Amino acid sequence: MRSVLVIAVFTALLLLVSTASSQNAPANSSGGSEVAAQRPSIHAEKLASHPVVDGLVGSESVWTSFPAATGFTQIAPSDGAPASQKTEVRVGYFGNMLYVGVELFDNSPELLIIADRRRDASLDESDSFRFIMDTFSDGQNGFVFGTNAAGAEYDAQFTGSSEGGGFGNRLTGGSGGGLNTNWDGSWEVKTAVTSTGWSAEFAIPFSTLRYPNREIQEWGINFQRTIRRNNETAFWSPLERQFNLTRVTHAGQLTDLAVPTSRNLKILPYVLTGASRNYTVDNPKTKTLKDIGVDVKYSLTAGLTLDATYNTDFAQVEVDEQQINLDRFSLFFPEKRPFFLENAGLFAVGEIGEAEMFFSRRIGIDQRGGTVPIVAGARLTGSLGNYKIGLLEMQTERVGPDVTANNFGVVRLMREFANRTSAGFVFTNRVGTGKNVRDDDYNRVVALDGRLGIGNYGTVTGFFATSDTPGRNGNANAGQISATYAEEKFTLSAAYSEVGEDFNPEVGFLRRSDYRKVFASIFVPIRVKEALSLQELRPHINYRNYWRRDGFLETGFIHVDNHWEFKSGYEIHTGYNFTHEGVRSPFEMARGVIVPAGSYPEQEFAWVAMMPKKNKIRLELRINHGGFFGGKRFAIVPSLNARASDKLLAEVTLGHTRVDLPSGDFITNLIRTRVAYSFTPRLYVQGLGQYNDQTREWSMNLRVGWLQEANTGLFVVYNSISRWDPITTNTSEFPGEPVQKGLILKYTYLFDVFK
Repeated sequence: MRSVLVIAVFTALLLLVSTASSQNAPANSSGGSEVAAQRPSIHAEKLASHPVVDGLVGSESVWTSFPAATGFTQIAPSDGAPASQKTEVRVGYFGNMLYVGVELFDNSPELLIIADRRRDASLDESDSFRFIMDTFSDGQNGFVFGTNAAGAEYDAQFTGSSEGGGFGNRLTGGSGGGLNTNWDGSWEVKTAVTSTGWSAEFAIPFSTLRYPNREIQEWGINFQRTIRRNNETAFWSPLERQFNLTRVTHAGQLTDLAVPTSRNLKILPYVLTGASRNYTVDNPKTKTLKDIGVDVKYSLTAGLTLDATYNTDFAQVEVDEQQINLDRFSLFFPEKRPFFLENAGLFAVGEIGEAEMFFSRRIGIDQRGGTVPIVAGARLTGSLGNYKIGLLEMQTERVGPDVTANNFGVVRLMREFANRTSAGFVFTNRVGTGKNVRDDDYNRVVALDGRLGIGNYGTVTGFFATSDTPGRNGNANAGQISATYAEEKFTLSAAYSEVGEDFNPEVGFLRRSDYRKVFASIFVPIRVKEALSLQELRPHINYRNYWRRDGFLETGFIHVDNHWEFKSGYEIHTGYNFTHEGVRSPFEMARGVIVPAGSYPEQEFAWVAMMPKKNKIRLELRINHGGFFGGKRFAIVPSLNARASDKLLAEVTLGHTRVDLPSGDFITNLIRTRVAYSFTPRLYVQGLGQYNDQTREWSMNLRVGWLQEANTGLFVVYNSISRWDPITTNTSEFPGEPVQKGLILKYTYLFDVFK
């Protein structure tokens, strides 16, 4: 079977290269001449001067002196209909700045909905405007910028690992493929609410963007407007409803853009002070913290960027959201640290959350989630001609007797072709460093990957990888081949994966090993014209099975579901799951509750209900009830979101699970409370409190941020972890015995040398 997979993947890669080489369409072609012919275009105007960035577009002659892009088309609620409100967008440039001015007319501006004004807050719950720029016109990558009427700053990077729509597309907040919302660029936006609606002005330095090395540019571009009270989404360049803004193959064109010679050097030093105390040691004492460090960003060319770091620190990053593990496989947490985020999708090879060749959280974070100091590192990413390249080198320190110092290296090369097609490879290397390090303390992985776009709707992807770990002499290979066909009426997906028992990506992520996986799904969205006020029905079936390579069925899952979306914004999911768990070795699910070896075929009901995103108070409820490892499970996850205004937001989520097994019964609770107050889009205070009764720990993360640009500024961070058991500890003693406390004050400044 392994040889069949290897042959299939290599055949797919050969097809990628041969097919792509024969395509003569432009790099941003969707593969369909009809779609290309329908693309609108907008002229980039050379402005007479820098506009005053205050949000008042309509009153400034620098904007009103040339034509605007208009004529937006809905995909919801009325697919293909003109937008209910007029939108005018203008794009101009002057000196080293790119400007976008937009007027969003509204006949009832008093009804505008503003849910959040924090940087990178979701724009889906607000009246909002966002746009994507495919600066290399390759139809696979882009930068996203957006705002709402309160002037929230939203930015992201997009990589072609996602198809930009369909069911289950990979749009994430982490560093994998898809939409990387944790990326932060240097730019600004101002907005204004007027009697005719609202308007916004974006000022984006060309040094924030990456683009080809030529004077006159033509970029892919598309604009999206959301009118929340109508649950309306409209685009300037029309999209079929299975796609979203990141479908850059269907973007319009920005023409006649004259860019400056690339000069980008940013120096970001930081100083840090604070105090911490660890209560788990004898005679705990307060430890004073003092530190300095620096990051440097330099553009070698307009498309190639060098990042360097010394004594890297991530104190301002929000802590991970805790998870409860009732299984025997590894949990996945997304990357949030700024240094690893630009062009992070370039390094995404493998299957996200399952088998990834590179996972940046392996650098600077130990297996228990503790911090491992990063001495220094460098990263070179971007485009060189027709190639995408990524080089990374990082050195970490030794921490105690258990965590050795390590050097991490990654090499990534990828060639992109027309119609969402690419081929590439990645090499990762970890080697122990320092005194008394064994000669065999290393791990290496080599992988080939590719993607073939077929017409407008079809995609075939694949990868093959092998690892080298001393002492592991068994099957150390892994691979996958998958296919997706996503059109307006249905989406079909299928994949086959295989991972050997000794495949070991130590600079990557592997949820489980020694398996063959088969996945298939069919998804059918049905727009309902007149029936019970329904907007759309989304019946679908998902199938995935994991077999050990000797044929033992380890996990089986068939999910039959239908999503009921109403025109009002309410949504209900009614699903039924057929599951199978095969356990070869007993494992402890909870304290004192052992799951014995055996096979466990089960069934369960899955139900989800969501209130409209436009509501100030919004409840979401998830319920699973049915068989579980020979017993029963009832899991309920209510989540309440409330906003007193666009400044004050609160969220409370309770994950409550009751498990009744032949070997014992137990209850788990995971409580998460998040509160945020934004004085301005760049001045905020946020609190995240979590209680996990699996670990019996209560944690608090309180952050005050006064942002300047690109995640720099003043940060005050307080962290506290306490051990509290509501059964054995008096309620009055909450939050219980302290485990660790710390207070950090950090200031980072951005020196933009050529600004």
